[in-house]
Amino acid sequence: MTQSLLHQILDYANRADPYPIYEELRKTPVHHEEDGPYVVGTYYEIRSLLHDPRISSDARNLASTARDPLAESAQEGSALPPSFLRLDPPEHDRLRRMTNRPFGPPHSPHRVDGMRGELRDIVAGLIDGIGDPGRIDLVEEFSYPFPVTVICRLLGVPREDEARFHTWADTIAASLDPDPDADPTERGKESHEARMQLGMYLAGLIEERRKKPGDDMLSELATAKGPDGAMTTMELLSTAALLLIAGHETTVNLVTNGMLTLLRNPDVLQRLRADPRLAVPVVEELLRFEPPVQLVPQRTPLADIEIHGVTIPKGASLWLVLASGNRDPQRFENPDRFDPDRRDIQHLGLGSGIHSCFGAPLARLEAQLALAELARRLENPRLLEDPPPYRQNAVLRGPRHLPIACDGIRP
Repeated sequence: MTQSLLHQILDYANRADPYPIYEELRKTPVHHEEDGPYVVGTYYEIRSLLHDPRISSDARNLASTARDPLAESAQEGSALPPSFLRLDPPEHDRLRRMTNRPFGPPHSPHRVDGMRGELRDIVAGLIDGIGDPGRIDLVEEFSYPFPVTVICRLLGVPREDEARFHTWADTIAASLDPDPDADPTERGKESHEARMQLGMYLAGLIEERRKKPGDDMLSELATAKGPDGAMTTMELLSTAALLLIAGHETTVNLVTNGMLTLLRNPDVLQRLRADPRLAVPVVEELLRFEPPVQLVPQRTPLADIEIHGVTIPKGASLWLVLASGNRDPQRFENPDRFDPDRRDIQHLGLGSGIHSCFGAPLARLEAQLALAELARRLENPRLLEDPPPYRQNAVLRGPRHLPIACDGIRP
């Protein structure tokens, strides 16, 4: 029996290469099966919906009859209120504005660029710490620890507490990945416990920062006195947890997918080794070619919306498949070709509209520095498994392990 297109998208057997399924998806502007979600996979329609004020990100607007097979795994699963990622204006705008004050322009224009030296040091330390160059798991030894360490420094987590923070992040990250072999009750308990521990730790850190602020983002959020007032402790906890989970998960995938793609395109890898400035267009093309977030499942119309003669009813579950839009031949020439010299690169890899990726400047810089330095320092790197084993998650798609080898590591 032929699987439905929706089941094929979710089927782990297709995780290594979902792009032929997306090609099929694009043949129908709006794909809908029985009582399942409405799925959109064409570039212009996705971009339009991401900017449409009639599309809600707040799960409370989802009709009780709407069925979404990703709703369970997408929940943040804790007693915290929804982060601004899952809210609509005006609440979304207020919280995002407040979070942005200590993070980016116009109030903190140097926050991310000022971390460049520290990011270089973290990258160098992780590469120095690689064990056997004959068998490296790039995820475990590099891509995974890198962004957690960065988020710790950004938030101002004391160095001596970073190991605990890593442990909680590991458990929470694992809970986002469905595991058919694990006991769901036990996994749920472990994830809930990790979130509780993380929440209590952050609550204590917030109180410390309120009394004795430092030069970190958490201190500025905890003592903010901007036009929007101050965040409540619960809002602060929810925002800090969002920065940890979203900032970590996407960057792990961006760096790992990036190295995998470079190893499959050795001519580009060679060019990057010779000229690290190529890292900027390489990362932009990666965000188009292998985006870390494949699809956005949590959207719902606030009114009936018509697309190409198909009505998506108010309260329905709506999926926007960003990775499909990024390979749409109506928008990109030779979309299945990895080409960092591509001039026209208005991709959907970091979303668009009011919910475009909050941490985009940091994610870009992390990936640029990481890939340029890996290209420079690993001698004759090569894949040991292709395709590598992938994570279960259909939304946050990336290798769970990336076994590679090299002849040595340059200083």
